[in-house]
Amino acid sequence: MIERIETKQRMSRIVKHNGLVYLCGQVGDGETVAEQTADCLSRVDDLLKKAGSDRKHVLQAIIWLSDMSDFAAMNEVWDAWIPEGFAPARACGEARLARDVLKVEVIITAATIRSSLMSNGEGHR
Repeated sequence: MIERIETKQRMSRIVKHNGLVYLCGQVGDGETVAEQTADCLSRVDDLLKKAGSDRKHVLQAIIWLSDMSDFAAMNEVWDAWIPEGFAPARACGEARLARDVLKVEVIITAATIRSSLMSNGEGHR
């Protein structure tokens, strides 16, 4: 079964299927890439919670920067956000984003907490 959450004509903010969570691209507010990344990851946290997941269950992250010279500043925020030992598969590239003021966009795929417990045998009795 496919579950779509916060669906509009163009997109859903969350899509769940077979224990996986797909988030639409997230951007954040702020003047600097660090501020935008922190706000963006806060939005990711909110969506993951709504989907029954969290940052320890992130499987993949695709990060787009409007300027690769912001890579180190974005990584400082990212490294503080992702729990040690739970780094996902990740790619980062440069792209022209939807609005000129945007410096970063993050796309996340995660496992639900429940599916992760089941695959580890912790959910079976």
